[in-house]
Amino acid sequence: MSPTRTRTRLRRACVAAAAAGLLVTPALAGSAYGAPTPEPSPSASASASASAPSPDGAAFPELTPAVAAKLDAAIQQVLREAKVPGVIVGLWAPGKGSYVRTFGTADKSTGSPMETGFNIRIGSETKTFTVTALLELVDQGKVALDDTIGTYISGVPNGDRITLRELAGMRSGLFNYSLDEDFNKALAAGPTRPFTPQQLLDYSFRHPVQFEPNAKWQYSNTNLILLGLVVEKVGGKPLHEFIREEVLEPAGLRKTLFPTDAHFPDPHPQGYTDDTTGKIVNATDWNPSWAWAAGAMISDLMDLRSWARTLATGTLLTPATQAERLKTTSIDGIPGAGYGLGLFNVQGWIGHNGSLPGYETLTVYLPQAEATMVVLLNTDVLHEGQEPSTLFGEAITSIVTPGHVYPGHVPTAPEPTGSTPTPTNTAPTPTNTAPTPTGSTPTPTAPTPTGPVTPTAPAPATPAEPTPPASP
Repeated sequence: MSPTRTRTRLRRACVAAAAAGLLVTPALAGSAYGAPTPEPSPSASASASASAPSPDGAAFPELTPAVAAKLDAAIQQVLREAKVPGVIVGLWAPGKGSYVRTFGTADKSTGSPMETGFNIRIGSETKTFTVTALLELVDQGKVALDDTIGTYISGVPNGDRITLRELAGMRSGLFNYSLDEDFNKALAAGPTRPFTPQQLLDYSFRHPVQFEPNAKWQYSNTNLILLGLVVEKVGGKPLHEFIREEVLEPAGLRKTLFPTDAHFPDPHPQGYTDDTTGKIVNATDWNPSWAWAAGAMISDLMDLRSWARTLATGTLLTPATQAERLKTTSIDGIPGAGYGLGLFNVQGWIGHNGSLPGYETLTVYLPQAEATMVVLLNTDVLHEGQEPSTLFGEAITSIVTPGHVYPGHVPTAPEPTGSTPTPTNTAPTPTNTAPTPTGSTPTPTAPTPTGPVTPTAPAPATPAEPTPPASP
């Protein structure tokens, strides 16, 4: 397999900026399933606003049928041009109504439509949960952000100088394991195989450090693997259990989970990615263990809606710790973008995005308007160098928040040799070729949205307006 044909999906989760889920296009979520949506803490909102653009233009429009028609048309245009099989979109703001739609196809082999209740692999949005778990331990006095990673984990290059804060803020200088050529080959040759955290670190630690701790910002999934191990060691239980008990349950997230294998609960759409030859293949059941604390989790629209606000306002943390989390380091090449501790602020939108073979997500919250946007799609295939989730985010915010357009549309630079692998079941390997999963059909022409047609939109959309919680 030629390394020049590989990509690290988790890499691209920070608005086209770098690694396992930091496509500089993060995603957020809101409350659901009867869990109360917490009011934002004044200190958290103030901290978020301090690093955000001017509130000018922050007013969020009422989501009238006319606005909905514009959104339908813009989303359908991206769907068609980027050849995205299907997408789920949710927008909410207090007193402005809601916009929840599905477009396109969940399974190209059957033509079944996307549905709002689908579970989705959320890729690098997992980082928001892992770092929240760490920050809870900070609030409990069990760890400190300025502790060195070597205090907890041995064998880390520069481990006596890299702090937990620098790991969470992507300023460690550690090589991103998902850019290692051998890792890419192993993943492409066996996308259903399990990886252990130590195996992932081994791929990273064979490389020299990229820069001195805190010298600059660089997205690296390696940072999150280490933080996941810290949470396990200090928290006294496996990471998936700690996150379930200390993050998901207190946040009222009933449909979000951290799988320990390739388990993907129904219902869910099929996920489509591209292999080393450019062929579209089905990645639905690939094992996400290679992403672990950096990108293995699963969620759905309404849980992410709830999580977006919880994350941005710091409901699970003390105001002081949330204020530390929201302090951002600028991201080169992306206007108005900064990365905090396991989240970003892009043109005022706070949250994260995620990208894993077959799926992309974007979950963000705009404090000035108390607005939430969630975008879920069943492909991670780039369009002209751009993440499709970024294209949807830009199209939507250009309509509803023209003063806060996400992310400011900056073309993605060519990917470096050996950049994160696109695991594929059809990539040739030295020994054999793994079978292509069922349903890995070529990308058809733009899928047709299901449901009644909105008269003013160029293509029909499926309205799916679940009753929002009392205080969205």
